[in-house]
Amino acid sequence: MHKIMALDIGTKRIGIALSDYLHIIANGHSYINRNPEQEAVNEIKKIARDNNVQEIIIGVPYNMDGTKGFQAEDCIEFSKNFEEFEIKQEDERLTSDTAEENLRNRKINFRKEKGLVDVESARIILEQYLEKIN
Repeated sequence: MHKIMALDIGTKRIGIALSDYLHIIANGHSYINRNPEQEAVNEIKKIARDNNVQEIIIGVPYNMDGTKGFQAEDCIEFSKNFEEFEIKQEDERLTSDTAEENLRNRKINFRKEKGLVDVESARIILEQYLEKIN
């Protein structure tokens, strides 16, 4: 049995979410600063190893017309740091808006700690993926 990890990769922070072992529930885990990048990569790998992760879902922010812009290419390039895991891509268009709405509905003030939006975005990415495979 293993867990699945999802990453919401931004230019400043990376949101992390983990599934349960049955691949039913998506839980927000944490966020880390992206820079320095190698430290971020090492931290993500440590979290993955500590949680018995075999698959990493990368949120890719496609443009609204379905094309890949700079940010999408950046996420795909960053994912190459995790070749020892099975990597899959998940369309993450509009997850930040949904994440902010979810946090507002739960009365969580994310304006002071923007990383909460990244964690919730990663959770949404993972939830979308889990719905597809279940």
